[in-house]
Amino acid sequence: MLNRPRRNRKHPAIRQMIEETVLRPSNLIYPLFVTNSDVEKEAIDSLPDLYRWNYNGLCREIEESINLGLRTFVLFPVIPDEFKDKTATYSYAESNFYLDIIHKLKTEFPGIVLMSDVAMDPYSSDGHDGFVQNGKILNDKTLPILGKMAVAQAQAGIDIIGPSDMMDGRVAFIREQLDINEMDEVSIMSYTAKYASAYYGPFRDALDSAPKAGDKKTYQMNPANKKEALREAELDEMEGADFLMVKPALCYLDVIHSLKEYSSLPIAAYNVSGEYAMLKAACQNGWLDYNTAMPEMLLSMRRAGADSILTYFAKDYARLHKDLK
Repeated sequence: MLNRPRRNRKHPAIRQMIEETVLRPSNLIYPLFVTNSDVEKEAIDSLPDLYRWNYNGLCREIEESINLGLRTFVLFPVIPDEFKDKTATYSYAESNFYLDIIHKLKTEFPGIVLMSDVAMDPYSSDGHDGFVQNGKILNDKTLPILGKMAVAQAQAGIDIIGPSDMMDGRVAFIREQLDINEMDEVSIMSYTAKYASAYYGPFRDALDSAPKAGDKKTYQMNPANKKEALREAELDEMEGADFLMVKPALCYLDVIHSLKEYSSLPIAAYNVSGEYAMLKAACQNGWLDYNTAMPEMLLSMRRAGADSILTYFAKDYARLHKDLK
Protein backbone atom coordinates (compact mmCIF):
# COMPACT_ATOMS: atom_id res chain seq x y z
CA MET A 1 0.00 0.00 0.00
CA LEU A 2 1.29 3.45 -0.94
CA ASN A 3 -0.90 5.23 1.61
CA ARG A 4 -0.68 4.14 5.23
CA PRO A 5 -2.19 6.80 7.54
CA ARG A 6 -0.96 4.84 10.54
CA ARG A 7 2.61 5.95 9.79
CA ASN A 8 1.61 9.36 11.15
CA ARG A 9 0.39 7.75 14.38
CA LYS A 10 3.36 5.53 15.16
CA HIS A 11 5.08 7.78 17.72
CA PRO A 12 3.80 10.25 20.35
CA ALA A 13 6.07 13.00 19.00
CA ILE A 14 4.67 12.59 15.48
CA ARG A 15 1.11 12.53 16.74
CA GLN A 16 1.69 15.72 18.71
CA MET A 17 3.53 17.40 15.82
CA ILE A 18 0.52 17.10 13.48
CA GLU A 19 -2.17 17.63 16.11
CA GLU A 20 -4.91 19.71 14.52
CA THR A 21 -6.69 20.95 17.63
CA VAL A 22 -5.02 22.33 20.75
CA LEU A 23 -6.82 23.05 24.02
CA ARG A 24 -5.06 25.24 26.59
CA PRO A 25 -6.22 26.54 29.98
CA SER A 26 -6.28 29.98 28.35
CA ASN A 27 -9.22 28.77 26.22
CA LEU A 28 -11.29 28.03 29.34
CA ILE A 29 -13.62 30.16 31.44
CA TYR A 30 -14.26 28.86 34.94
CA PRO A 31 -17.82 29.34 36.36
CA LEU A 32 -18.01 30.06 40.08
CA PHE A 33 -21.06 30.33 42.37
CA VAL A 34 -20.95 33.27 44.80
CA THR A 35 -22.77 33.69 48.12
CA ASN A 36 -22.88 36.17 51.01
CA SER A 37 -22.79 33.29 53.49
CA ASP A 38 -20.52 33.07 56.54
CA VAL A 39 -19.64 29.58 55.34
CA GLU A 40 -16.55 29.55 53.14
CA LYS A 41 -17.79 26.79 50.83
CA GLU A 42 -21.03 24.86 50.55
CA ALA A 43 -21.33 21.60 48.60
CA ILE A 44 -23.82 21.31 45.73
CA ASP A 45 -25.46 17.89 45.72
CA SER A 46 -26.07 17.73 41.97
CA LEU A 47 -22.62 19.10 41.08
CA PRO A 48 -20.03 16.84 42.73
CA ASP A 49 -16.77 18.58 43.73
CA LEU A 50 -18.21 22.04 43.04
CA TYR A 51 -19.19 24.58 45.67
CA ARG A 52 -20.93 27.82 46.47
CA TRP A 53 -18.22 30.19 47.69
CA ASN A 54 -18.27 33.20 49.98
CA TYR A 55 -15.73 35.94 49.34
CA ASN A 56 -12.88 34.37 51.32
CA GLY A 57 -13.38 30.99 49.72
CA LEU A 58 -13.70 32.58 46.30
CA CYS A 59 -10.35 34.32 46.70
CA ARG A 60 -8.66 31.04 47.56
CA GLU A 61 -10.27 29.24 44.64
CA ILE A 62 -9.29 31.97 42.19
CA GLU A 63 -5.72 32.09 43.51
CA GLU A 64 -5.35 28.32 43.06
CA SER A 65 -6.83 28.59 39.57
CA ILE A 66 -4.44 31.37 38.57
CA ASN A 67 -1.52 29.19 39.62
CA LEU A 68 -2.83 26.54 37.22
CA GLY A 69 -2.97 28.96 34.30
CA LEU A 70 -6.62 30.08 34.39
CA ARG A 71 -7.30 33.79 33.98
CA THR A 72 -10.98 34.15 33.11
CA PHE A 73 -13.91 33.49 35.45
CA VAL A 74 -17.68 33.83 35.15
CA LEU A 75 -19.53 34.55 38.38
CA PHE A 76 -23.06 33.50 39.31
CA PRO A 77 -24.59 34.95 42.51
CA VAL A 78 -26.79 32.90 44.83
CA ILE A 79 -29.42 35.46 45.83
CA PRO A 80 -31.47 34.90 49.02
CA ASP A 81 -35.25 34.89 48.47
CA GLU A 82 -35.75 38.00 50.61
CA PHE A 83 -33.87 40.06 48.01
CA LYS A 84 -35.97 38.86 45.06
CA ASP A 85 -38.90 40.74 43.53
CA LYS A 86 -40.79 40.91 40.23
CA THR A 87 -38.50 43.54 38.72
CA ALA A 88 -35.12 42.25 40.01
CA THR A 89 -34.32 45.59 41.68
CA TYR A 90 -31.62 44.01 43.85
CA SER A 91 -29.58 43.25 40.72
CA TYR A 92 -28.51 46.90 40.49
CA ALA A 93 -28.96 48.00 44.12
CA GLU A 94 -26.00 49.70 45.82
CA SER A 95 -26.36 47.20 48.69
CA ASN A 96 -25.96 44.18 46.37
CA PHE A 97 -23.32 41.90 47.95
CA TYR A 98 -22.47 40.48 44.51
CA LEU A 99 -21.48 43.89 43.10
CA ASP A 100 -19.33 44.47 46.17
CA ILE A 101 -17.58 41.11 45.66
CA ILE A 102 -16.88 41.95 42.01
CA HIS A 103 -15.22 45.21 43.03
CA LYS A 104 -13.12 43.54 45.72
CA LEU A 105 -12.03 40.73 43.38
CA LYS A 106 -10.84 43.16 40.72
CA THR A 107 -8.85 44.98 43.40
CA GLU A 108 -7.39 41.74 44.80
CA PHE A 109 -6.67 40.16 41.40
CA PRO A 110 -6.21 42.95 38.83
CA GLY A 111 -4.82 40.55 36.22
CA ILE A 112 -7.94 38.39 35.89
CA VAL A 113 -10.89 38.78 33.55
CA LEU A 114 -14.34 38.61 35.12
CA MET A 115 -17.52 37.83 33.23
CA SER A 116 -21.02 38.13 34.68
CA ASP A 117 -24.40 36.78 33.66
CA VAL A 118 -27.17 39.26 32.83
CA ALA A 119 -30.69 37.90 33.22
CA MET A 120 -33.48 38.42 35.71
CA ASP A 121 -33.83 34.85 36.98
CA PRO A 122 -31.34 34.94 39.91
CA TYR A 123 -33.08 38.08 41.24
CA SER A 124 -36.68 37.48 40.14
CA SER A 125 -39.39 36.20 42.47
CA ASP A 126 -40.88 34.54 39.37
CA GLY A 127 -37.65 32.71 38.48
CA HIS A 128 -37.79 33.76 34.83
CA ASP A 129 -35.15 35.53 32.74
CA GLY A 130 -37.62 38.27 31.81
CA PHE A 131 -40.40 40.34 33.37
CA VAL A 132 -43.56 38.29 33.98
CA GLN A 133 -47.04 39.77 33.68
CA ASN A 134 -50.20 37.66 33.62
CA GLY A 135 -48.13 34.57 32.92
CA LYS A 136 -46.33 36.07 29.90
CA ILE A 137 -42.70 37.12 29.56
CA LEU A 138 -42.74 40.71 28.35
CA ASN A 139 -39.72 41.29 26.14
CA ASP A 140 -39.57 45.09 25.93
CA LYS A 141 -40.31 45.67 29.61
CA THR A 142 -37.37 43.42 30.44
CA LEU A 143 -34.77 45.41 28.49
CA PRO A 144 -34.47 48.44 30.84
CA ILE A 145 -33.98 46.07 33.79
CA LEU A 146 -31.21 44.23 31.94
CA GLY A 147 -29.62 47.55 31.00
CA LYS A 148 -29.47 48.70 34.63
CA MET A 149 -28.09 45.33 35.69
CA ALA A 150 -25.37 45.41 33.02
CA VAL A 151 -24.29 48.96 33.86
CA ALA A 152 -24.13 48.17 37.59
CA GLN A 153 -21.96 45.11 36.93
CA ALA A 154 -19.66 47.03 34.59
CA GLN A 155 -19.29 49.83 37.13
CA ALA A 156 -18.34 47.22 39.74
CA GLY A 157 -15.54 45.96 37.51
CA ILE A 158 -16.93 43.28 35.19
CA ASP A 159 -14.93 42.96 31.97
CA ILE A 160 -17.40 40.89 29.94
CA ILE A 161 -21.18 41.16 30.17
CA GLY A 162 -23.01 37.91 29.35
CA PRO A 163 -26.69 38.44 28.45
CA SER A 164 -28.25 35.00 28.92
CA ASP A 165 -31.92 36.01 28.88
CA MET A 166 -32.65 35.52 25.14
CA MET A 167 -34.85 38.62 24.93
CA ASP A 168 -34.99 40.17 21.46
CA GLY A 169 -32.87 43.32 21.12
CA ARG A 170 -31.12 43.01 24.46
CA VAL A 171 -27.58 43.14 23.03
CA ALA A 172 -28.24 46.48 21.31
CA PHE A 173 -29.97 47.89 24.40
CA ILE A 174 -27.15 46.84 26.73
CA ARG A 175 -24.48 48.10 24.32
CA GLU A 176 -26.21 51.47 24.15
CA GLN A 177 -26.47 51.73 27.94
CA LEU A 178 -22.82 50.80 28.43
CA ASP A 179 -21.71 53.36 25.85
CA ILE A 180 -23.92 56.09 27.30
CA ASN A 181 -22.25 55.47 30.67
CA GLU A 182 -18.77 55.68 29.09
CA MET A 183 -18.07 51.96 29.39
CA ASP A 184 -17.41 51.32 25.73
CA GLU A 185 -14.47 48.99 26.57
CA VAL A 186 -16.72 46.50 28.37
CA SER A 187 -17.30 43.48 26.14
CA ILE A 188 -20.53 41.59 25.49
CA MET A 189 -20.49 37.81 25.17
CA SER A 190 -24.01 37.13 23.99
CA TYR A 191 -25.74 33.85 24.77
CA THR A 192 -26.64 33.76 21.08
CA ALA A 193 -28.04 30.25 20.74
CA LYS A 194 -29.31 29.30 24.18
CA TYR A 195 -31.51 26.26 23.87
CA ALA A 196 -34.43 25.17 26.06
CA SER A 197 -32.37 22.26 27.29
CA ALA A 198 -32.84 19.49 29.84
CA TYR A 199 -29.20 19.89 30.91
CA TYR A 200 -29.61 22.98 33.13
CA GLY A 201 -31.05 21.24 36.20
CA PRO A 202 -27.96 21.18 38.47
CA PHE A 203 -27.27 24.87 37.77
CA ARG A 204 -30.78 25.80 38.84
CA ASP A 205 -30.28 23.73 41.99
CA ALA A 206 -27.08 25.63 42.72
CA LEU A 207 -28.76 29.04 42.40
CA ASP A 208 -32.32 28.08 43.40
CA SER A 209 -33.45 29.92 40.26
CA ALA A 210 -35.94 27.57 38.63
CA PRO A 211 -39.15 29.17 37.27
CA LYS A 212 -41.97 29.29 39.80
CA ALA A 213 -44.47 28.61 37.00
CA GLY A 214 -44.29 27.57 33.36
CA ASP A 215 -41.09 27.02 31.42
CA LYS A 216 -38.63 29.03 29.32
CA LYS A 217 -39.62 27.77 25.87
CA THR A 218 -41.06 31.09 24.67
CA TYR A 219 -37.61 32.69 24.83
CA GLN A 220 -35.02 29.90 24.81
CA MET A 221 -34.53 28.11 21.49
CA ASN A 222 -36.10 24.87 20.29
CA PRO A 223 -33.43 22.10 20.38
CA ALA A 224 -34.63 21.01 16.93
CA ASN A 225 -33.49 24.23 15.23
CA LYS A 226 -30.10 25.11 13.75
CA LYS A 227 -30.86 27.77 11.11
CA GLU A 228 -32.52 29.85 13.80
CA ALA A 229 -29.13 30.05 15.53
CA LEU A 230 -27.70 31.73 12.42
CA ARG A 231 -30.47 34.32 12.54
CA GLU A 232 -29.74 35.01 16.20
CA ALA A 233 -26.02 35.28 15.41
CA GLU A 234 -26.63 37.80 12.64
CA LEU A 235 -28.75 39.96 14.93
CA ASP A 236 -26.29 39.81 17.84
CA GLU A 237 -23.40 40.72 15.58
CA MET A 238 -25.29 43.71 14.17
CA GLU A 239 -26.27 44.80 17.68
CA GLY A 240 -22.67 44.97 18.89
CA ALA A 241 -21.81 41.61 20.45
CA ASP A 242 -18.09 40.86 20.78
CA PHE A 243 -18.48 37.08 21.23
CA LEU A 244 -21.23 34.63 20.27
CA MET A 245 -22.06 31.72 22.57
CA VAL A 246 -23.78 28.38 22.11
CA LYS A 247 -25.40 26.79 25.17
CA PRO A 248 -25.33 23.84 25.88
CA ALA A 249 -22.24 22.57 24.08
CA LEU A 250 -22.12 18.79 23.91
CA CYS A 251 -25.44 18.17 22.14
CA TYR A 252 -24.95 21.25 19.93
CA LEU A 253 -21.51 20.75 18.39
CA ASP A 254 -23.08 21.17 14.94
CA VAL A 255 -24.39 24.60 15.97
CA ILE A 256 -20.96 25.62 17.29
CA HIS A 257 -19.46 24.59 13.96
CA SER A 258 -22.13 26.46 11.98
CA LEU A 259 -21.56 29.69 13.91
CA LYS A 260 -17.80 29.36 13.51
CA GLU A 261 -18.22 29.01 9.73
CA TYR A 262 -20.80 31.80 9.56
CA SER A 263 -19.31 34.55 11.74
CA SER A 264 -15.95 36.25 12.08
CA LEU A 265 -16.59 36.83 15.81
CA PRO A 266 -15.03 34.54 18.44
CA ILE A 267 -17.31 31.63 19.33
CA ALA A 268 -17.83 30.45 22.91
CA ALA A 269 -19.44 27.21 24.07
CA TYR A 270 -21.00 26.64 27.48
CA ASN A 271 -20.30 23.13 28.76
CA VAL A 272 -23.28 23.23 31.10
CA SER A 273 -23.98 21.79 34.54
CA GLY A 274 -25.89 18.73 33.31
CA GLU A 275 -23.04 17.78 30.99
CA TYR A 276 -20.63 18.09 33.91
CA ALA A 277 -22.84 16.09 36.29
CA MET A 278 -23.43 13.36 33.72
CA LEU A 279 -19.72 12.74 33.13
CA LYS A 280 -18.86 13.04 36.82
CA ALA A 281 -21.47 10.44 37.73
CA ALA A 282 -20.23 8.00 35.10
CA CYS A 283 -16.63 8.41 36.26
CA GLN A 284 -17.49 8.10 39.95
CA ASN A 285 -19.25 4.83 39.15
CA GLY A 286 -16.16 3.56 37.35
CA TRP A 287 -17.88 3.44 33.95
CA LEU A 288 -15.51 6.01 32.39
CA ASP A 289 -12.00 7.23 33.18
CA TYR A 290 -12.16 10.88 34.23
CA ASN A 291 -8.68 11.94 33.08
CA THR A 292 -9.31 10.71 29.55
CA ALA A 293 -13.07 11.29 29.11
CA MET A 294 -13.08 14.86 30.45
CA PRO A 295 -10.37 16.22 28.09
CA GLU A 296 -11.98 14.38 25.17
CA MET A 297 -15.31 16.08 25.88
CA LEU A 298 -13.70 19.53 25.98
CA LEU A 299 -11.59 18.84 22.91
CA SER A 300 -14.72 17.99 20.92
CA MET A 301 -16.07 21.48 21.60
CA ARG A 302 -12.80 23.10 20.62
CA ARG A 303 -12.60 20.98 17.46
CA ALA A 304 -16.16 21.97 16.54
CA GLY A 305 -15.03 25.61 16.52
CA ALA A 306 -15.22 27.00 20.05
CA ASP A 307 -12.53 29.61 20.70
CA SER A 308 -13.41 29.58 24.40
CA ILE A 309 -15.30 27.16 26.61
CA LEU A 310 -17.17 27.94 29.82
CA THR A 311 -16.75 24.74 31.78
CA TYR A 312 -16.94 23.46 35.34
CA PHE A 313 -14.06 21.16 34.36
CA ALA A 314 -11.74 24.17 33.91
CA LYS A 315 -9.71 23.76 37.09
CA ASP A 316 -9.38 19.99 36.71
CA TYR A 317 -8.32 20.36 33.08
CA ALA A 318 -5.79 23.06 33.95
CA ARG A 319 -4.32 20.83 36.67
CA LEU A 320 -4.11 17.88 34.28
CA HIS A 321 -2.58 20.06 31.57
CA LYS A 322 0.07 21.31 33.99
CA ASP A 323 0.91 17.77 35.13
CA LEU A 324 1.36 16.60 31.54
CA LYS A 325 3.70 19.42 30.53
